[in-house]
Amino acid sequence: MNQEFTLTIFSENSIGLLNRITIIFTRRKINIDSLTVSESALKGIFKFTIVVDSTEQMAKNLVKQMEKQIDVIRAFYLTEDEILHQEIAMYKIETSSLLETNLIEGIIRRYNARILELTKEYTVIEKTGHKAETQELFEQLKPYGVLQFVRSGRVAITRLKKEHLSSYLENLEKEHRDPVTV
Repeated sequence: MNQEFTLTIFSENSIGLLNRITIIFTRRKINIDSLTVSESALKGIFKFTIVVDSTEQMAKNLVKQMEKQIDVIRAFYLTEDEILHQEIAMYKIETSSLLETNLIEGIIRRYNARILELTKEYTVIEKTGHKAETQELFEQLKPYGVLQFVRSGRVAITRLKKEHLSSYLENLEKEHRDPVTV
């Protein structure tokens, strides 16, 4: 049975890795629902956060394939209950719509959104939350003339005290310091 998995891949900053990673998904005919890349808490290490709808076995296989990439330090797959995540959405609406009715202000407050920019021509609203929340606000704003709408990919952290990669690197270091004698 398919469910949503968040895959995290850790690597150094290397040219072409994103292309090689996306090819892994293309070959398996798996769509990437969300993709975000940023620096991690570890200096020089980048974190890819990829959301897919797949089976657990497929997620495991994707992680194994990604770890075969020479530039990948380590990859993991996580379920919804193992992470905290957010997305950011921005909505541009005509300022005249905003001024014509006080309903917009109520909508912005109800959805915990905020106004980023207000000009004579347009108003930009920002909302952080889960995809369903940002989509719901979009549906509420539609009648007022949404000129532009954009949503980022997922950013996520684990519910663990330490990042998986940190624990992995600590274990590697420990093994290196205390080699098993045979």
